[in-house]
Amino acid sequence: MKDITIGIDIGGTNTAFGFVEKNGNCIEQGKMLTNQSSEAELFVKELYLKINEVKSSIAENINIKGIGIGAPNGNYYNGTIENAPNLKWEGTINLVNIFKNYFNLPVVLTNDANAAAMGEMYFGGAKGMKNFIVITIGTGLGSGIVVDGKVVYGHDGFAGEIGHTIVRVNGRKCGCGRRGCLETYVSATGIKRTLLNLLADANQKSILDGVTIKNLSAKMIDEAALKGDEVAMEAFSYTGKILGEALANAVAYTSPEAIFLFGGIAQADDLILKPTIINMEKNVLDIYKGKVKVQLSALNENDAAILGASALAWEELDK
Repeated sequence: MKDITIGIDIGGTNTAFGFVEKNGNCIEQGKMLTNQSSEAELFVKELYLKINEVKSSIAENINIKGIGIGAPNGNYYNGTIENAPNLKWEGTINLVNIFKNYFNLPVVLTNDANAAAMGEMYFGGAKGMKNFIVITIGTGLGSGIVVDGKVVYGHDGFAGEIGHTIVRVNGRKCGCGRRGCLETYVSATGIKRTLLNLLADANQKSILDGVTIKNLSAKMIDEAALKGDEVAMEAFSYTGKILGEALANAVAYTSPEAIFLFGGIAQADDLILKPTIINMEKNVLDIYKGKVKVQLSALNENDAAILGASALAWEELDK
């Protein structure tokens, strides 16, 4: 019989889950729409039925030890999702308690970026490391910080929001209501804003001339840059500059062994990696120079969120 945990990743559109062994082997996966249920209770009931449906298709005998959940604005301490963006459930939802109505198992929850850090530590490039940072770059920018082998949660469960550190005073307006947050520059949304600003000022022609923000995607910018489009390349250079400066500050707080980049923009590889490393090393305090590796996540993007949530459960069970 195989011991497994169920890793659940709750996203704004889809919720994915998987049955994962302690070595990171995902036996089976499934998914469902997140917002088809207007209430969290109905969502968990539907997810319970879906998990059992997938479980019945697994040929091997499995022993489910626990459940780990990664969710936007997930609070590890309270088991709650609090005012999460892109979810229909408003206010504070005690998701762990709702899950325990359906599953007689240990259930633990955290935000998606912290789950990514757990996945990197258990199954990815941070194996054997006790001090590192994971930066997840998608529509916004999330971060999971590990110090002395433990995820940093702070006194209220919401520590580690590097994406909402101000990198440009009175800069771009952020969805959080403030101005100049890192994620307004370093994210899929941020690089689109940068590209359109550059196009407005550019003298040279670009493959992306005339593209509106509605039709523009970060992938289009990546593809244009790979074709040698100077404006697209400059957009990545500027994005890496701001990220590198922000990481220089993050290094001063936690002195990590490594920083891992994960998500859509990170898939641009050297386009984002090189300017990030150059600008971090340029701005970091001398005592840290040459000590901190900046590299891409070693996790497969397709199942990284599931593995991270599963690792959270394994970590809890090991305590």
